Amino acid sequence: MKIHRMLAIAEKEMFHLLRDRLTLAVALLLPVIIVAILGAAIEFNVQDLKLAVYDQDRSMASRSLIETFTSSGYFIPVGVSRPASAMSALESERARAALLIEPEFEKNVRSGRGGEAQILIDGSDSSIVGPIQGYASLVQSLAAQRITQETTKPLVQLQTRFLYNPELRSRWYIVPGVGVVVLAILSVLLTSLTVAKEWENGSMELLLSTPVRPIEIIVGKILPYLGLGFVALSFVYVIARLGFGVPFRGSHFIYLFGTFLFLMACFAQGVLISVLTRVQEVAMQNALVSGLLPALLLSGFIFSIKNMPPLFNVMTSALGARWFMEISRSSFLRDGHIKALEIPLFALGAICFALIGLALKKFKTDVEP
Repeated sequence: MKIHRMLAIAEKEMFHLLRDRLTLAVALLLPVIIVAILGAAIEFNVQDLKLAVYDQDRSMASRSLIETFTSSGYFIPVGVSRPASAMSALESERARAALLIEPEFEKNVRSGRGGEAQILIDGSDSSIVGPIQGYASLVQSLAAQRITQETTKPLVQLQTRFLYNPELRSRWYIVPGVGVVVLAILSVLLTSLTVAKEWENGSMELLLSTPVRPIEIIVGKILPYLGLGFVALSFVYVIARLGFGVPFRGSHFIYLFGTFLFLMACFAQGVLISVLTRVQEVAMQNALVSGLLPALLLSGFIFSIKNMPPLFNVMTSALGARWFMEISRSSFLRDGHIKALEIPLFALGAICFALIGLALKKFKTDVEP
């Protein structure tokens, strides 16, 4: 491989990029816009849940129970006149849960028999059922202390401490993941048009008439987009740190090295698509399907990979976005040292070399398709 020929191809591709302002705008501004919008819009913390309340006791104890729900900050109680109204509120989604307090609630509490209250939860949205149950358990213990005025400590007391994200800010978890998804999609999409564009314009025949090797063409095509990817990543990094206050506790060197491997893997995937299709429209369609859906659904961005069936868990091992998702979130939220990230880094390197090797094997030097 001749370095000067590879750099000449990279210089030619850079001139094309500088003249194509739309591509530059998409590559640099779109990641910032998407990260800013999704980072602000996606919220995993469940708050301000409407709670339909039917109080049949109307006593000081029942009012204290309702006030505990209100002061928790998780629920907004809405009074109803009968149980049917509470069910109607759940069916019409005007409330996510209902609290039904039995008669003689205070009397049973004072006598030691225990007051009874029922919570009905809308189970159609399974993502909020767990948080509601957790909030209700917390409110139950606080209300019991407030009503009975008893502060006796249990025989076994567990103290919980949240590490890495003590305030449980979902944006600290979302924003580093959004950056990975956006870079994966754009990297594959942009480079999927490079070789196909040369074939459609007829310049590939002229290029192949020179003593240029396929490896020089592929690497030369990738280099300008590699620099563009790092610039886009720096914008995302600034938005994450300054815009959303996401900490960075890992090593910048390891993070940048992982970014290099990830971008190279994505660019190699895009070039492979471009080599196989030779048509820009078809290449773009294949890039969207192979870049968007896996990065969004199978990278661990939304759904935990450990909770997936074993088959899908194995399938995701071939996705670069899955491994860089671990590197990104670990670098931002944990102390992502090399020992903890050696498997993701090795996997990214293997994927990168495999895709580049496959692109070289499928690269045809003849004019016939």
